[in-house]
Amino acid sequence: MSIGSGIALFVIGAILVFAINVDVAWVDLDMVGYILMGAGVVIFLLGIILLARRRRTETVSRTVVDPATGAPTTHRSVSSTGDDAV
Repeated sequence: MSIGSGIALFVIGAILVFAINVDVAWVDLDMVGYILMGAGVVIFLLGIILLARRRRTETVSRTVVDPATGAPTTHRSVSSTGDDAV
């Protein structure tokens, strides 16, 4: 969601800077556009960083011999370091 928000802010800022040629006495629309573009880039990069952090998982597999049957069994455990970790 933050990636889309960053792109939307950047696009709105670019429209204010490059497409709208209106003089408003109480606000500089070019400066507002540049601020929105900068905020959009920052939010986009934060979204990418948080997405990369959320995807990290660790998988550990362990093979043991069952004493009753003598057959090897493999146990796998997966742990995640993201928001959905239990």
